[in-house]
Amino acid sequence: MHTGLFPDENVKAAMRKGLRIVGDVHGDLQAFRHAVATDRFIIQLGDLVDYGPDSAGVLRLMHSVMQEGRGLFLIGNHDRKLGRALLGKKLRPDPPLEATMAQLHRPENADVLEFALDMLEAAPAWLVLGRMLFVHGAFDVRMLMEPPPPALGRVTFLLSRALFGETTSRVQKDGFPERCLNWVNHIPTGYTVYCGHDQRSTNGCPLTIPGRAGGQAIFTDTGAGKGGHLAWLDVPANFLEESAPAM
Repeated sequence: MHTGLFPDENVKAAMRKGLRIVGDVHGDLQAFRHAVATDRFIIQLGDLVDYGPDSAGVLRLMHSVMQEGRGLFLIGNHDRKLGRALLGKKLRPDPPLEATMAQLHRPENADVLEFALDMLEAAPAWLVLGRMLFVHGAFDVRMLMEPPPPALGRVTFLLSRALFGETTSRVQKDGFPERCLNWVNHIPTGYTVYCGHDQRSTNGCPLTIPGRAGGQAIFTDTGAGKGGHLAWLDVPANFLEESAPAM
């Protein structure tokens, strides 16, 4: 079975302290500082930027966590848009993205502008660890067997699923595509998919939804940067042994 991006031995050693899985940050630097204040290994599920007050600061902090070898992040749809903008691609008008770009071009954020594109280009679209899969938008069973494609390149089916979720042909009243959760029913028995993107919780806590095939999805987006707050989950230090696929 292909594991997508599987960390090197140094990162796996850091992961033995346990994981902290962090949902969509959307520029909420103050909350993100609390989230990364741990000796657990950080897996951030994408959408670091846009909406909140300090996307540049969030990128700087995530970069620092990665440089210290104690965390990584997965590309989200807002992160990808920023990367495409930094590549000079022509994009549709997007006020949150424009605000983030304005932040990056302030003199005090020149350091972030130097590393941001490389950081976004290197971010994987999904990660498999044992019976856990981490992704921003939604799952497809082929993610268990195929490595993630370049995040800023052509949008393949799997990259679209990873970034944008499972969409229908309908558009919601807010102008965004309607998304459904049929994909949850295809998560294999014993597997857990940790995702963000969809703010499904009604009580401000991460929401677990079981699927008909025996797996489950945990939704971690609780509205950071959009009037809500930042959520995270801690996974015990023995997760690598407990989540190993049966041979």
